[in-house]
Amino acid sequence: MNLTIGRLAKACQLNVETIRYYQRIGLMRIPESTQSYRYYHQQDIETLNFIQKAKDAGLQLNEIKELLTLNLGDRVEVRHVIEQRLNKIDERIKELQGLKQRLSTWLDECKTTENECCPILLELKKSI
Repeated sequence: MNLTIGRLAKACQLNVETIRYYQRIGLMRIPESTQSYRYYHQQDIETLNFIQKAKDAGLQLNEIKELLTLNLGDRVEVRHVIEQRLNKIDERIKELQGLKQRLSTWLDECKTTENECCPILLELKKSI
């Protein structure tokens, strides 16, 4: 199967610029030109499907790039990448919970304070 980049993009429901970006950052190979066209193969479709599934699972492009270099038997390395991602997700969840608590507190203050001034805006305008 020989596909031009346009047909590859259509087959994978991506745009051409996304594929070119993946090539620039080293996620995908850049095929050699043949008769002034670059032809893609089934392996390229599989690579794009891998990238999309990994993105859907919350992995970052640098993590996906690392996973693409591993073999099916590299379980320890794969676990390491996934464990690092989970740790980053846990950190982000804690950060978001803190933000939620802060905003909830502000909202409660806004609902219960009898002042004419909005306590949220007062808090945001305070000098550091």
